[in-house]
Amino acid sequence: MARALRIQFEGALYHITSCGNERREIFKDDADRVRLLDILELSLSNYQVLLYCYILMQNHYHLLVETPHGNISEFMRHFNITYTSYFNRRHNRVGHLYQGRFKSLLVDKESHLGILSRYIHLNPARTEHVVFRPAKHKEKYLKEYPWSSLPGYIDEAKKSQRIDYSLVLAEYGGDNSEGRMQYWNQICRDIMEGLEVKSKVVGQSVLGSDGFVQWVKDTYAHRVTSPREVPAVRGILRYQSRDKILKVISRYTDKIDEEILSEKGPVRQIAMELLFRYGGLKGVEIAEIMNVDYSTVSKERKRLRERLRKDVRLRRLVERIESQLPKVKI
Repeated sequence: MARALRIQFEGALYHITSCGNERREIFKDDADRVRLLDILELSLSNYQVLLYCYILMQNHYHLLVETPHGNISEFMRHFNITYTSYFNRRHNRVGHLYQGRFKSLLVDKESHLGILSRYIHLNPARTEHVVFRPAKHKEKYLKEYPWSSLPGYIDEAKKSQRIDYSLVLAEYGGDNSEGRMQYWNQICRDIMEGLEVKSKVVGQSVLGSDGFVQWVKDTYAHRVTSPREVPAVRGILRYQSRDKILKVISRYTDKIDEEILSEKGPVRQIAMELLFRYGGLKGVEIAEIMNVDYSTVSKERKRLRERLRKDVRLRRLVERIESQLPKVKI
C-alpha cells in the first residue's frame, strides 16, 4: 500500500487536511466545532506550532501551520486522537473518525504562504449550495462564515489569539487596516477569477517555487529508503523545472517558449512528453499549460511515439534533448 510522504524539518510550513471516514461528518453541531478549536489550541501550545489559518467544513478541516521544531507528526497525532476520543465519547460511538492519516502538503513559505491562506479561506464558497451563486453572495457568505480564520484577517475586532496574522498580512501591506483591506480585495478577485493550486503540486506533496522543489528533492527525497513504495517520492525525484525543459527544447529547435507550447506539430508533442516524464506533471497539468483539453495531451503523446518509430531524425532530436535532462533512477 502506498504511504504518504512526510518531510519534517524546523520551520516547515504545511497545508493540512483531515477528512471524515467514508466522507462522513466530523461535526454533529457547533459544540463539536468549539471543542475541536479548543483541542487545536491545546495542541498548538503543547507542540509550539504556529497557526496561520483554518477552515472547518462539515466532513473535513483545513489548517495552515508552521512547525518551528519540525514535529508535524507528533502535533497531528495528539490533535486528531484527542478530538476523536472526545467525539466518540460524546456521540457514543467507537472506531476511526478520520479517513486514514492526515494529508500534509509541504509549502514554500516564501512564495505560497499568502496564496494558500486565500485558497483555504475560499473553501466555503466552493460548496454545492454556494458555488453557482453570484460573486456578491459568495463575498457575504465568506464574511459571515463562523468557522474560519478569515474574519480576523479582514476585521481587527474579530482577531483570535490562536492565529498568527502578521506574516500573511505582511504580503498585503501589514497587520493594519490597509493590509486587511488589500487581503479582502484579493479574496474578492479570487472569487471572480478563481484560485487553483492543485495543478502546481509536485508529487502530491510539495508546493512552491522551482528552487524550493529542487531543494526538497536534493535534501529529502533521496533519504526515503523505499521510494517505490511512495508515489510522492517518485514524483519529486523525476521533477525538473518546466522552464529548464523548455529551455533545452528551445536550444535544439530554435523556437521560443510560446511557439513550443502553442504550435501544433512534433515540437509541442516533444514538450508534452518531456514535461510528463521529466517535469513530473500530470496530463491535466500539461493541458492547462498548453491551453488544450486533457485528451489532446494523451493523443499527441501517442502520435509522437508513432512518429519516433518511423522518423530517425526526430528520434535523434529527442535523444539529444533528453541527454541534457538529468535522469534519476526511481
